[in-house]
Amino acid sequence: MTCQKMTVRNSTFVMEFILVGLSEQPALQLPLFLLFLGIYVFTVVGNLGLITLIGLNSSLHTPMYFFLFNLSFIDLCYSCVFTPKMLNDFVSENTISYVRCMTQLFFFCFFVNSECCVLVSMAYDRYVAICNPLLYSVTMSPQVCSLMMLGSYVIGFAGAMAHTGSMLRLTFCDSNIIHHYLCEVLPLLQLSCTSTYVNELVFFIVVGVVISGSSISIFISYALILSNILQIPSAEGRFKAFSTCGSHIIAVALFFGSGAFTYLTTSFPGSTEEGKFVSVFYTNVVPMLNPLIYSLRNKDVKLALHKTLNRVLF
Repeated sequence: MTCQKMTVRNSTFVMEFILVGLSEQPALQLPLFLLFLGIYVFTVVGNLGLITLIGLNSSLHTPMYFFLFNLSFIDLCYSCVFTPKMLNDFVSENTISYVRCMTQLFFFCFFVNSECCVLVSMAYDRYVAICNPLLYSVTMSPQVCSLMMLGSYVIGFAGAMAHTGSMLRLTFCDSNIIHHYLCEVLPLLQLSCTSTYVNELVFFIVVGVVISGSSISIFISYALILSNILQIPSAEGRFKAFSTCGSHIIAVALFFGSGAFTYLTTSFPGSTEEGKFVSVFYTNVVPMLNPLIYSLRNKDVKLALHKTLNRVLF
């Protein structure tokens, strides 16, 4: 303990960090910039377009699209937290101040945790719609939907505060190179020159409660949905019932699958190089794909888009 205190006292405290990014090779910086710029533009246009479409069409003012509206809002904000800085680092200096790093960490955790809870709410909505259709309007009333969304944001805020608060208690000295393209929990813990035991405990508790709780809740919802669908006598009825869940199942599989793979294949607190590349999928690709998944497979959205374009053009 005495040696650790002396080491901290004799070290230079870090006031800014260097984000290594995806690649340190100069020849790859411009191609990567163009690639992720395209992904970012597509993400912003897709999610902003879906938000606008749901807001302008009263036919989409239902619980399912209320949750989809919030999912698109979270994906839009989620991308804006780190992508502009990531793009800047491809063509300019890749430093970030301590305050901006902690701010980025907070909002990143806030939107990730909130998205997990929104996906749970969407799974519950599909469960009620298929298994208890006669009680749907009562069970999924506007008040209930609003409380579910409020709960999602509160859980997201609590998780972000836990991660950021525990990170603020750490001291960073000597090394300031983050082997990532954003201020994430695991890469930051590797730089601390003080004990990270509390942070590791907070990490496992928050991830265990939010990620595991969300995964189990979604699994139970779809197990009950599948059981109910199999009892439908006609093949057409089973297909129609299952098709209403297809988009959400794909979105859940992409988000939780890539996120779980990132953390399960990254040792703690070992190297994060592999996890850094896998994390591109759930931080950049999934927010871009969600609008496509929910629009291309959804007749209501395509019909609303057609009507909106007709009103605008004619």
